[in-house]
Amino acid sequence: MPRPLKCRRIGFTPGITFFKPAGVPVHNLEIIALTLDETEAIRLGDFEGIYQEEAARRMNVSRQTFGNIIEAARRKIADCVINGKALKIEGGNVQVADLGLRCHFCGNEWHDGSSKCPKCGHEAEHGSCCKKRNYKKTEE
Repeated sequence: MPRPLKCRRIGFTPGITFFKPAGVPVHNLEIIALTLDETEAIRLGDFEGIYQEEAARRMNVSRQTFGNIIEAARRKIADCVINGKALKIEGGNVQVADLGLRCHFCGNEWHDGSSKCPKCGHEAEHGSCCKKRNYKKTEE
């Protein structure tokens, strides 16, 4: 029996959670699930270009575990692109790290406590503050 998954820390939750090939109805597509921790690994490793050791520390996992997570995520994304499948971001035993404040208008994030965005001046929304969440996959 495998060990239970350690709660993985993520620094964001995506606003868009479903991608599909254009012009193909969803009911004709196989849907691949990408977990929130796999999405975070792609964000840290590929989008931000952070080395695996630092990315693993941010996610509160070992470097080897981070390598396994990002490898699985890349394989799923490649499967969707190459084979024309839909990608749904959901699930995972994750802890959302403190995101500070985020602007509804421009998406800027800051941690100085002011309620107005220093970039554009619009009102802010509070990020999630380290609440452990077990995101369950939903059946379609």
